Amino acid sequence: MTGKDHDTKPLWVDPDDAPELDEHFFAHAEFRIGGKVIRPATGTLTKVGRPKSDDPKQQVTLRLDAAVLDGFRATGPGWQSRINAELRKALGL
Repeated sequence: MTGKDHDTKPLWVDPDDAPELDEHFFAHAEFRIGGKVIRPATGTLTKVGRPKSDDPKQQVTLRLDAAVLDGFRATGPGWQSRINAELRKALGL
């Protein structure tokens, strides 16, 4: 079985090493009274991820020749996107 060789166990972090809660933290934190949000969080506290695509990709199962798969994988990271680009080119999209 192939896989990553590095240890994936999380390292223990001392809670006393946490950063201090400063003015910036409280200026951007969510403010609630009871269960009601009075002011939502702003700035770095509100990570929402990348924007949603208008044309999202779909996951499929596809059987390819070993030589084709090895050839694309040998081109490095992004090989799946390159397969997609080649298929689009072949279809004239």
